[in-house]
Amino acid sequence: MREVYGGERRLAHVNRLKGGSKKGVYRLTFQDKGPTAVLYVWSDDEDYWDAAHLKRPEPFTHGSGLALFRAAHARLAEAGVRVPALYVADDGRDLYPADVALIEDVRGGTLEARLKAGDTKAMERLAQDLRAMARCREPGLGKVARVESGRPVGRAAPEIVLEAALTDLGEAASRVEPIGAVAAELEERLRGLAAGIEPRTDHGLIHGELGPDHVLMDDDGRPVLIDIEGAMFFDVEWEHVFLRIRFGDHYARLRTGGDLDERRMRLYELAQHLSLVAGPLRLLDGDFPDRAFMLGIARHHTSEILRKSDVW
Repeated sequence: MREVYGGERRLAHVNRLKGGSKKGVYRLTFQDKGPTAVLYVWSDDEDYWDAAHLKRPEPFTHGSGLALFRAAHARLAEAGVRVPALYVADDGRDLYPADVALIEDVRGGTLEARLKAGDTKAMERLAQDLRAMARCREPGLGKVARVESGRPVGRAAPEIVLEAALTDLGEAASRVEPIGAVAAELEERLRGLAAGIEPRTDHGLIHGELGPDHVLMDDDGRPVLIDIEGAMFFDVEWEHVFLRIRFGDHYARLRTGGDLDERRMRLYELAQHLSLVAGPLRLLDGDFPDRAFMLGIARHHTSEILRKSDVW
């Protein structure tokens, strides 16, 4: 606190916030009753995925850490997208024995809560942010920090998605009997969708997991993106598939014009459903506390795969 506020503010309470599986997120309340702040802590002790790591191709490797946060924060802000203000970041382990960042506490609630209450006014502003991100282009693909350091992934996006999807299919088939029963058909469909998709020469900036719970609202009614460490340059279709899954009927407000490749969308949709079965089940191999929530995700996406298996 002294790094940011000097001796002017003293802590009253530190409360852990629910949700994060890769880092610790804590709300800091002060004795002077002034604005609160949020502390991010990246350490093995705070990472529930630590026991469930699986080798995955870039840029789908484990997306966590201060370096990824800093790079994504700067690039999103440069694109005009609202992210929480960054007060201080430290990876020197002098202030704390882990990488830490102190950021703005955005207290307007989540966009998810607003939508459940019937308030859709923020959707147009989020759509504007998505368009701004799509205009932010790079020839290479990969997480923002990697691309900006001159180390883009030297493969095409559909090839990477196919590799990850086949791994997730194998994992899901070994754990979920109904998926195992149709695994051969799903593999054939994945390979068929990926075949013949032309690689691209540039890629847009995407969040990677942009659900309504990863959008907070500030006091001016503007969307604020959080959990940004996985931001990357990639096919924007990957983002729009996730948006469609997570926003449901509200997705139409976020859909761009006719510039999305429907073949990519079909491949990426099947790949993401498989990831959302295999990923939560892997996580539950460790000690993640909200087991019912993760099982619910895996069951829902199992149902989606089986329901749509003859559509892709």
